Amino acid sequence: MKYILAICICVLSFFSISQSIEGVWNTYNSAGEIKSEVEIYIKDGKLYGKLIKLHKAAVAKSDARCVKCTDYRKNQPIIGMVFISGLKKSGNEWTGDKLILDPNKGEVYDVKIWLTDDDELGVRGYLGWFYQTEYWKRKK
Repeated sequence: MKYILAICICVLSFFSISQSIEGVWNTYNSAGEIKSEVEIYIKDGKLYGKLIKLHKAAVAKSDARCVKCTDYRKNQPIIGMVFISGLKKSGNEWTGDKLILDPNKGEVYDVKIWLTDDDELGVRGYLGWFYQTEYWKRKK
């Protein structure tokens, strides 16, 4: 009986383990090249994302600033910038209105983020009825 119970616990724990959304994720451009590295973290039950590294930036990576931003991030360095702010968990997704910033355009969008599997993150930005989805890969 003890062995059956132990096996049941092991099997249940195996199926209930899933990797956290937290971690460092690589973003990609339309050509499939790494664009940036983003740290996703949870603070006080809300999801945040911070840009930690740029790849192939048009300007010097250390000098990149959000010149088109219109809020408190105006002219702030892009590296280290929190551009995903306070998403709330809803089922298996994290969502929010006007909580993801595109530092290249200075615009904020509604957003939905979800794990497609342990090593892939779906990130969808909305502007009204229109949306764009990107898939980020977990940095290994």
